[in-house]
Amino acid sequence: MQQLPPHLLEKLEERKAANALLETRASNSLVDFSSSDYLGMAASTALFEAANQYLLDKNITANGATGTRISTGNYSLYDEAEAMLATFHKTESALIFNSRYDANLGFFSSVPQKGDVIVYDEQVHASIRDGIRLSGAASFKFPHNDVKALYKLVEKHRSKAAELYIVTESVFYIDGDCPNLLGMAGVARRYKCRLVVDEAHAVGVFGEQGEGLALTHLQPDEIFAKIVTFGKALGCHGAAVLGSNGLRSYLVNFARSFIYTTALPPHALATIICAYKMLWEDEENRTALHNTIMHFKWETERLKLTSFILSFSGIHSIVIPGSGNAKKIAAVLQRDGYDVRPILPPAVPEGQERLRFCVHTFNTRSHITHVLEILRATLFSLKLV
Repeated sequence: MQQLPPHLLEKLEERKAANALLETRASNSLVDFSSSDYLGMAASTALFEAANQYLLDKNITANGATGTRISTGNYSLYDEAEAMLATFHKTESALIFNSRYDANLGFFSSVPQKGDVIVYDEQVHASIRDGIRLSGAASFKFPHNDVKALYKLVEKHRSKAAELYIVTESVFYIDGDCPNLLGMAGVARRYKCRLVVDEAHAVGVFGEQGEGLALTHLQPDEIFAKIVTFGKALGCHGAAVLGSNGLRSYLVNFARSFIYTTALPPHALATIICAYKMLWEDEENRTALHNTIMHFKWETERLKLTSFILSFSGIHSIVIPGSGNAKKIAAVLQRDGYDVRPILPPAVPEGQERLRFCVHTFNTRSHITHVLEILRATLFSLKLV
């Protein structure tokens, strides 16, 4: 095969020089504080067996979808899964995409039009940003979780916009913090904007049955669209855009990341259906997660680890300025048996590097105490506290 062009090799060398080169890593046997498997469902044998039995009961033996959903790939499990999602999330309809990236790319590249305006939180996920770039709409970001700044931006641009979309996540993927959804909905209501909420890290964690955070604070008619994913707390794969029947029909016709990709295989759909059934029935697992999260927070307070960003979700980040420092501390924690990963540029600005801890139902209290004690000792040894 031909080698990479020199100017692209130079970009890689720049990343190396900045100590910010990203690499794929093999799985390991360390104690997991880095994955998004908040409820432990990705490794659940009960879920695996339930999905297999579900397919057997329906006499489905196909390995693949055979085509796009517009052609030959739209089999009956899709109808069942989307109806279940709409009921569970209290919305008119759902449209399943192959991933969160595909869902956000499909929605934001096709729904906002030239003449529209998108106002979004500066910390929204890269998939949202990429979709916005592909849209014909003007876009403006506001400082993280700053409703006053949002208000000013909307006030400035509303009269020029045919439609104005306000975009946020309900749990932010970098720090696990949450926005003021009531305040944002108030701005949307006053200026007749359309509120779009990405619930990737909230589904399975928040809500009476794990339906997410948005409906804890808002009524369904205050939200134009929600994006939910199945690869985090639900432990499987795929995503969906939730909204009106009209929105679903529009996306089927105009979202290119939906139209031009082979559909998910039957086993993926069966796993989604069974994961939601388990979520519906297993309140104890969600309660256990929140108890574990509270223990993590208590320990950060006891150990006076004050650089942790306030969060009540499964994500807890501590700011460690400098890629070298963040990578060095992560290496110490990994050496001692804990899988904690640094968050480096370009995911965060230079000087705002972080260590991100993801808390799960299967993390023991002793593991939490031990990993945080190692963190504190390492910070002291490097004179970072």
